[in-house]
Amino acid sequence: MAKKSKKLPEIERPWLKSYPDIIPAEISELEHASVADLLEESCRKFAARPAFSCMGKTMNYDELLEKSDKVGTWLQAKGLVKGDRVAIMMPNLLQYPIVLMGILRAGLTVVNVNPLYTPRELKHQLSDSGAKAIFVLENFAYTVEEVLDSVPTEHVVVTKMGDLLGGLKGAVVNIVVKHVKKLVPAWSIPGHETMNDVLGSNSGNTSFVPVQSGHDDIAFLQYTGGTTGVSKGAALSNRNVLSNAAQNDLWLKVLDGGTGLPERPIYICALPLYHIFALTVNAIMGMNVGAHNVLIPNPRDIPGFVKELANWKFHVFPGLNTLFNGLLNNEDFRKLDFSSLLLALGGGMAVQRPVAERWHDVTGCNISEGYGLSETSPVATANRFDLEKFSGTIGLPLPSTDIVIRDDDGKDLPLGEVGEICIRGPQVMAGYWNRPDETENVMTEDNFFKSGDLGFMNEAGQTTIVDRKKDMILVSGFNVYPNEIEEVAASHDGILEAAAIGIPDEHSGEVVKLFVVKSDDNLTEKDVRDWCAKNLTNYKRPKVIEFRDELPKTNVGKILRRLLREGEE
Repeated sequence: MAKKSKKLPEIERPWLKSYPDIIPAEISELEHASVADLLEESCRKFAARPAFSCMGKTMNYDELLEKSDKVGTWLQAKGLVKGDRVAIMMPNLLQYPIVLMGILRAGLTVVNVNPLYTPRELKHQLSDSGAKAIFVLENFAYTVEEVLDSVPTEHVVVTKMGDLLGGLKGAVVNIVVKHVKKLVPAWSIPGHETMNDVLGSNSGNTSFVPVQSGHDDIAFLQYTGGTTGVSKGAALSNRNVLSNAAQNDLWLKVLDGGTGLPERPIYICALPLYHIFALTVNAIMGMNVGAHNVLIPNPRDIPGFVKELANWKFHVFPGLNTLFNGLLNNEDFRKLDFSSLLLALGGGMAVQRPVAERWHDVTGCNISEGYGLSETSPVATANRFDLEKFSGTIGLPLPSTDIVIRDDDGKDLPLGEVGEICIRGPQVMAGYWNRPDETENVMTEDNFFKSGDLGFMNEAGQTTIVDRKKDMILVSGFNVYPNEIEEVAASHDGILEAAAIGIPDEHSGEVVKLFVVKSDDNLTEKDVRDWCAKNLTNYKRPKVIEFRDELPKTNVGKILRRLLREGEE
């Protein structure tokens, strides 16, 4: 767990002079004891409002609460008790917020899983978290099937894309389901239950009794590579997540000339809810203000995405540089009505200035870039939402957040000098799940989290990222760690050595390039690609492979990725 000091030393806070007058320097005392309490209160307060829409079907807040009761009832009937972990492995569907709420209200911890993970990746995450149950879309059930014999997960719930679409016209449902069935590999999980089984349990009166959680209880395990590339669960407490929601809520006050969001804001949720950005900004912050979230299951289908956008007068649009760029290149997107758009949030990866400027030209709205990590729940800094033009910085620390720039010896650097960005605030994780040594590596004595990113702060308190201290590769907002890629590659019998680096890519920011030294002269590029495809989810797979006779090394034999990167420049 993160270190606690009795009295934290004061630091200079140049960013406060750049704060709008209506935004305080600190958040107030948290109103809720847990994320579950916040979500439940929102469902009761906004009962008749639409909460989530997906593929033409809308679910109101009261229906969300009712269905989450069913999930909670089922989990309790299976013997899960407070603190147990439950995995969710699905894209943006109506089922996701239902399951999310059911898990949290039962006093359990949500383990978010990328549905595109390979069996190797899934096995690690389920084993490391100790997840006792998993909810999975049938398209990915075959992956779960492959690992069940070697993980502690006892209960499996399989849902179908069309499970909650029954209120639509039959033709629409048939089109959706027929399309999805083509994408469902064969699977067999004896003893599994369906989402309809879960939602049908105790039909009528429910026996669900919500379990009270507190600020220090763990709400989410968000898996990240951390500093070494071994996937670790960032343990996010209720305090962490509630604090970040409160911080971001204050930041919204400057919108629309200081009136904030409209009474019934519409959020576009194209980023996956299993990712910490959408989880906090869309699901939790959105529900906190009674927003209507429009879920996009497959934002890579740009024409389909744009067709859905045409149905809504949306106010808030979180996205990544790659998503913004892809939309801007679509002619139909440029014809949409953007008169309601108040806020476009850029995160996950650097927003490129040309993309930001084109976005403003097309939509009339600036992209407000922010910065954070899974370990910071996630937002640590953000640009003011009332800026008149794109700043090219990651903005100012949010209320109750401190940022310092430190050298390799841990000493604070003056404004304008480049060092490691270190973050302190109530949103910083409790620690890495069951890894106190890794937690100690990233937390300082005075409670700062060492981000591994290099940057500098200007006199206005804005921070600019200039490089990464780690060898991490950033692909469309997802962290990719060379150690993991190299370990997978080296496990192939025909590979003697391997080294992975990131190289620039106009679509995803960076892609993985893998350098390979053969131990078998018959090894082909296809062999390497097939092996990586079997063991790595798509965004981690090398897009470029280069065979070499040897790799540059230090005198003790450590591969010098730096020289490989310099060779690409």
